[in-house]
Amino acid sequence: MPFSAIVSAGTRGLVAGLAGLALAGCSMGSMFGGGGASTADVNLVNATPSQQQIAQAQASAMPAIATECPPIRVRNGGEAMFRYAGGQVNPNQLQYQGVIDEVTRNCTVSNGQIRVNMGASGRVLLGPAGSQTSVTAPVRFAVERDGQAVFTEKYNLSVPITGQSGQFVQVVENVSIPYVGGESITIWVGFDTRS
Repeated sequence: MPFSAIVSAGTRGLVAGLAGLALAGCSMGSMFGGGGASTADVNLVNATPSQQQIAQAQASAMPAIATECPPIRVRNGGEAMFRYAGGQVNPNQLQYQGVIDEVTRNCTVSNGQIRVNMGASGRVLLGPAGSQTSVTAPVRFAVERDGQAVFTEKYNLSVPITGQSGQFVQVVENVSIPYVGGESITIWVGFDTRS
């Protein structure tokens, strides 16, 4: 086949494809409201709310969700805890170990504050030397803003052991963090076994 025939066939295919896309775009207009303006659209365009109506709408509005909710991270070294019989670090002497499985948070912004709800869940597993029916899991939540702790709290969670394991969940609500914009904020979670 001569080169000109190949170019001609390729050009025809490209033109046909573009024409198909153009036609598809035209047909999408009515599907997404691109047709004629309805009476409701005209009313919205011509609406002129009073200052009283605007103030009333602002007062009843839900708080804005933070566009950049601080990340929540498990502190390095705080993702697990281990308890050994007699203080010997030996797998055969392991009484129990705890792990943090998941962490989560959500935020709202209001009046220069980020209000954070944060949570963590995890498990405690008995080891070869373990016979506990309940274990205390010391979980610390902290919020760091520009390198400074603005919130820190340790929760000693009682974890009932059924069989060989137990689960825990801790939720901390309504922690307020001053927020102007541009601050570096991180939420930390981890086991804190220090006395």
